[in-house]
Amino acid sequence: MLTKIENLSEYFLAYEKSVANPETFWGRVANQFFWRKKWDKVVDYNFEKADVKWFENAKLNITENILERYLYTLGDKPAIIWEPNDPKEKGITLTYKQLFEKVCEFSNVLKKNGIEKGDRVIIYMPMIPEAAIAMLACARVGAVHSVVFAGFSSSALADRVNDCEAKMVLTSDGNFRGAKSIPVKEVVDEALEKCTTIEKVIVAQRTKTEVTMKAGRDLWWHEETAKVDTQHKAEEMDSEDMLFILYTSGSTGKPKGVVHTTGGYMVYTQYSFQNVFQYNSDDVYWCTADVGWITGHSYIVYGPLLSGATTIMFEGVPTYPDAGRFWEICDKYKVNQFYTAPTAIRALQAFGLDPVTPYKLDSLKVLGTVGEPINEEAWHWYHDHIGKGKCPIVDTWWQTETGGIMISPLAGLTPTKPAYATLPLPGIRPIIVDAEGKELKGNGVQGNLCINFPWPSMIRTTYGDHQRCIDTYFSTYKGMYFTGDGVKRDEDGYYRILGRVDDVINVSGHRMGTAEVENAINEHPLVVESAVVGYPHEIKGQGIYAYVICDTEGRTEASLKDEIKATVNKIIGPIAKPDKIQIVPGLPKTRSGKIMRRILRKVAENDTSSLGDTSTLLNPEVVDEIIKGAQ
Repeated sequence: MLTKIENLSEYFLAYEKSVANPETFWGRVANQFFWRKKWDKVVDYNFEKADVKWFENAKLNITENILERYLYTLGDKPAIIWEPNDPKEKGITLTYKQLFEKVCEFSNVLKKNGIEKGDRVIIYMPMIPEAAIAMLACARVGAVHSVVFAGFSSSALADRVNDCEAKMVLTSDGNFRGAKSIPVKEVVDEALEKCTTIEKVIVAQRTKTEVTMKAGRDLWWHEETAKVDTQHKAEEMDSEDMLFILYTSGSTGKPKGVVHTTGGYMVYTQYSFQNVFQYNSDDVYWCTADVGWITGHSYIVYGPLLSGATTIMFEGVPTYPDAGRFWEICDKYKVNQFYTAPTAIRALQAFGLDPVTPYKLDSLKVLGTVGEPINEEAWHWYHDHIGKGKCPIVDTWWQTETGGIMISPLAGLTPTKPAYATLPLPGIRPIIVDAEGKELKGNGVQGNLCINFPWPSMIRTTYGDHQRCIDTYFSTYKGMYFTGDGVKRDEDGYYRILGRVDDVINVSGHRMGTAEVENAINEHPLVVESAVVGYPHEIKGQGIYAYVICDTEGRTEASLKDEIKATVNKIIGPIAKPDKIQIVPGLPKTRSGKIMRRILRKVAENDTSSLGDTSTLLNPEVVDEIIKGAQ
């Protein structure tokens, strides 16, 4: 690989070049890809308008850089290894040649059913090979895919369908998850009662459960693929054409559709994958994420496949049928790079070492973490017991909006430090600012994390509302992208991410906007008002703590709390259910009516010794009531 960094001095050299002359640096990285037409200009940007373009006027199709690119050199190499939920069921291995044929075949299905370049297609599927095939087929015909995690509720799904005015939904009859079978198609049917733009629904068979198929709208995947051939010429795309929309929760209102475009995303995901994981051509790589999140997009599908890698897709959960499932799979496929979330590590750590000891884990070379900063205790457990003290841990920091890993050790090259993301990748220019936006230079500083120069895979807009993109990411600090995270740079120049500084909670590595959860709680007919904050949770990292004012109407508190959780589950999905609910007589507010979340956070954290002056509140007496009733 031309752009793979081999040692630490090469990293520093690459970093210096990327900062001194980004056009030359990224032009060289991009040269290893197949472009139907080369770019006129490498980068053009205006952060105040959130206007960013990479590889301007270049023409390409991202799937040609996965499929045609490797067809003759790696045609028989496993591209995707699929491991099912139940270890007794046989897995599936797709070579690059087989993946090529299946993607071309499904591209023809999309075209035959009316999908054109620019149309939006929702993918609401379990972790089966068809999910990856669907993503690549959309990209091949020029359609914009929007993958929705198949654990979201029908209301959450309907919101996303309506926001992007999708024309088609790709789904399955059901989904196996641990001991459960989830009726996925049923959720889609319920969602589409609130949608008007969907013309076709294509259903993959997974659980063989009986489903309702609506005549004229619903089609079976296997029947449609049987009607087409496996020849398909990829659509020509502009570098800045939309590749996908991925919805993420923000600090206000409804989820926002983060837009990523074709050329820059392609270049950066391959570059970051190769370098962070130090992937070699015969390695087997496994990221345990779901394709419903950005990690699954960038580091299960696009990054690995653009690198000609063998990538594992796992349908199940880490504790089914027992807590040794991850380690069994690592041994079974001789996994070399293993990438998971700190939440999963902490959950497995709680089972002790008995589920680990039956497995050798001797193929592992690199361990990775994603979604949230990993705490030191979990880092050491992971390093000592899974990596046997010999595997470097890449603690990766990045976001849905960044498209790829931004700050991380390069495996085996960067000296690591527990709980530190360490150093930025080449091309990434982090800057730490205080609340007023003044840069905090040098080492040994702490503040808000911004990026002051564009990188190829960054967000281009929020779908249908560009002003929201400007307001959210580019207006807090002039001329900078604001990440929303607090950060510390230590004496060695290493970065440690300190978590969100806005009203966003990081639950099991997934961002939940407090406003979105509050809106769901407030849908309960007896709820008058609510306020949601995050609090430390030993497994999830952060839990959701909800303070709720409500009319109890003769109900017990316990039954009311259950109803509120059920409401959130119905509107958003189980991922957003509050861990703790406290029924309160009122909420602490300023005289202008703003809820003082700082106080609520302190109470949730059981730290009431430093609440500050509460006498200026509109209702200071309510604070004592809340403290008294805290769980």
